[in-house]
Amino acid sequence: MLEKTRGIALKVTNYSENSVVAQIYTEKFGLQSYLINGAKKPKAKIHINMLQPLHLLDMVVYYKDSGTLQRIKEATASPVLQQIPLDVAKSSVAIFLNEILYKVLKIQQPDPYLYEFIQQSILWLDKTHTAIHNFHLCFLMKLSRFLGYMPSADKGDKPFFDLVEGIFTHTPPPHTFMLQEPHTSMFQAILHVPYEESHTIQMKHEDRIYLLEQIINFYKLHTDNFGSVNSLEILEEIFH
Repeated sequence: MLEKTRGIALKVTNYSENSVVAQIYTEKFGLQSYLINGAKKPKAKIHINMLQPLHLLDMVVYYKDSGTLQRIKEATASPVLQQIPLDVAKSSVAIFLNEILYKVLKIQQPDPYLYEFIQQSILWLDKTHTAIHNFHLCFLMKLSRFLGYMPSADKGDKPFFDLVEGIFTHTPPPHTFMLQEPHTSMFQAILHVPYEESHTIQMKHEDRIYLLEQIINFYKLHTDNFGSVNSLEILEEIFH
């Protein structure tokens, strides 16, 4: 059955000499695996360059409700990303977010609101001319709301954040998975700031690395089989 859907390219795996399997997060069907024949050929109808991390697609697909490899009839970049493929910092952020998204979207059902959030976040990253050194932190915490474990309560005067329970507390929890000041206040700022103002959060490089590592721990605690994040070192180096 032919269906139209928007999609976000996440991962490409070689299938044969000229063909690939593309993992694409679709608006209608969630994460799907598509066999794309001839994607590496110079005149391919759907070229592998269209499937780079976080590239946005309009697609016409053959959909089978069987969980097997699907096929794409047509795909166009929509819109074409301008800065992410060319800007080293933005492409590094895209690779990192791409790795996180692939991990968490494998277990998510189709969600048009989640899809729209991810697409609008990608477009903001692509177009912005403001500093993006805090963008990935803000994205991860905004994303956690759609995954069901974003902290809901305000910090107030509570100096600790319990990563296991996802709450701010007056006293340290009985384990080591926690934030304390000054990182609790930085974390609180990240939770609520819009992307447009994320560059105004002041923190040292080592604080940003520490917070990112703790946010990833937060994801690990709340996502089954999350595993390690291979692109973390690249990101830390870019924003040194």
